[in-house]
Amino acid sequence: MKNSNSKTIISLISLVCIWGSVWPIYKYALQFSPPVLFSGIRSIIAGLLFALILLPQWRQIKWRENWSIYVISSIFNVILFYGMQSIGLQYLPAGLYSVIVYFQPVLVVVLAWPFLKEPLTRNKMIGVFIGFLGVVMVSLDGISGKVAPIGFVFALITAIGWAIGTIYVKVKSNVVHGFWLVALQNIIGGFCMLFYGLGAEDIRTIEWNASFIVCLIYGAIFGVAIAFVLYNRLMSKGEAGKVSSFTFLVPLIAVLLGTIFLDEPFTISLILGMALIILSIYLINKKSHVVTEE
Repeated sequence: MKNSNSKTIISLISLVCIWGSVWPIYKYALQFSPPVLFSGIRSIIAGLLFALILLPQWRQIKWRENWSIYVISSIFNVILFYGMQSIGLQYLPAGLYSVIVYFQPVLVVVLAWPFLKEPLTRNKMIGVFIGFLGVVMVSLDGISGKVAPIGFVFALITAIGWAIGTIYVKVKSNVVHGFWLVALQNIIGGFCMLFYGLGAEDIRTIEWNASFIVCLIYGAIFGVAIAFVLYNRLMSKGEAGKVSSFTFLVPLIAVLLGTIFLDEPFTISLILGMALIILSIYLINKKSHVVTEE
């Protein structure tokens, strides 16, 4: 049991660090490539690498029985998450966009109640609210610049799509092969974004320099493939709401890396946000009385 708990903690820490690091890396990479093409190529590389590794287990795909699961998962977890994220960042400041996207853990906790029958406790409700306030505080200093209403729409679609995709994968975790799900959802979603990008963007503007290639490979292997494996495994073993609560730490890691590598300020709002995020995780994972319908 202790060994299992240790693996879970290591997986959570790894996931948060990876997702926290990819925000500044993706931001840096987008100066060399249009957003949707970058997301599409990244997802295809991740999916194909996984498929090559899993090729000896190709019978586990069971395409006839499970094709709809792969397609639905790719729509929510790849196209709506990565695609809408890339497009939406053109209309909103990154800080504000991340605040809205990381409303996802709140949605997961709420959706896990009716669809996964996970208990909705008072501590969870208070915790997700405090956690979201923490994300807002962490991102306050990054909220600046021109704000377009369409950006809010894209950000909400990103958060809602990711939340629904998370619950869907949790529900179907015992039906399909977990690794093949990661591989095929990225291949399907990646090619959809690539075809869209070829029509809406100019592939000739991509600068295939060393910096872009490193960002692309890091994003494909760590940001997409490894991160999704860790996330799906955690979701299949633990409560969706509790696992998702730890994603509140992602914007915190991103801001800290920006402070260290991009000379961004370490502010009072960051410190306050850190305290709120830690408190939210404690409350969501603390046992409490279950809220029932009366």
